[in-house]
Amino acid sequence: MSGPATPRGAPVFHWFLPTSGDGRGVGDGARTGVVAGGYRAPSVGYLTQIAQAAEQLGFVGVLTPTGTWCEEAWLTSCSLAQRTTTLRFLVAFRPGMLTPTLAAQMASTFQRLSGGRLAVNVVTGGEEDEQHRFGDWLPYGERYARTDEFLRILSGALGEVPYSFEGDHYRVVGATVMGAPGELPTVYFGGASEAAERVAARRADVYLCWGEPPAMLAERVERVRRLTEGEQRTLRFGVRLHVITRERSDEAWAVAERLLAEMDPASVARAQARLAATSSVGQRRMLALHGGARDRLEVAPNLWAGIGLVRGGAGTALVGSHEEVAERIEEYRQVGFDEFIFSGYPHLEEAYSFGEGVIPRLTAAASA
Repeated sequence: MSGPATPRGAPVFHWFLPTSGDGRGVGDGARTGVVAGGYRAPSVGYLTQIAQAAEQLGFVGVLTPTGTWCEEAWLTSCSLAQRTTTLRFLVAFRPGMLTPTLAAQMASTFQRLSGGRLAVNVVTGGEEDEQHRFGDWLPYGERYARTDEFLRILSGALGEVPYSFEGDHYRVVGATVMGAPGELPTVYFGGASEAAERVAARRADVYLCWGEPPAMLAERVERVRRLTEGEQRTLRFGVRLHVITRERSDEAWAVAERLLAEMDPASVARAQARLAATSSVGQRRMLALHGGARDRLEVAPNLWAGIGLVRGGAGTALVGSHEEVAERIEEYRQVGFDEFIFSGYPHLEEAYSFGEGVIPRLTAAASA
């Protein structure tokens, strides 16, 4: 599969839809049960505000997450597509939760109803309890092989002729959809293990990483690029980060310090114990950046790992002035990253701060 090509000189920015709730604290949301203070429920009205702001501010798309503690990603994205005009929706889903032919049908329908504004973020799996909650008992070591077959069938079913395939995890005969979409959805895919890198090289359009320091990611980018060349394909690279950006650096760091002060030691300890039991290579790399310590969280210039003290997944944030954040993004660009998926607390206000303060600097530099 292949989505629209992007010129190397133009960075692509996406924002995040907080479909589990939003607020001014890292733990504000349905999963943690923290709904006091300034908690904002993920209503259609509030998510529409964020989506329309992202569209206005110059973000290409928004990531809609998947999981128990989020509103369902496909339904939410389809609803918001009717309230926006150009914004793309990067819909996250897990192969173990639906068949590849049904995913192809959903994708082709979404493309037609939205005017070609779908991208897909294929998430191989979550933690064991999450997988079991949805009835998926496939062992961790076999999930990437299943994802590889899933993406192969998804691409085939979206083609112009019916597609048949028999593998270890799927068997389909004549997989097809009512009508092939005019533009195939871009496939975003992440994972830090060797198995994930091989799947990315064969099947993905954009390989996603969590926000480790650029120097740590450089080796992975080169390794995956070599694998992709071996498959005679091209691949773009994206990075998922939080952001706290203000006119002055001290203003941004004051926000980070406030977020840290609101993380009570008991909550941090519980989160770190839960995350330490993970089977995810990427999550272990995130944990290794700070080791649970509150006193060494700036793991690279303007890269703060405090988010990862209390939540899984992407655990780092770019923190600093608009100029500093723009400089750090350029460092990721030098490593090879063209696409960036950002989020902040709260998501609506931080989208404006980044969109008005950082995006213009980077787009002006790219066109200079």
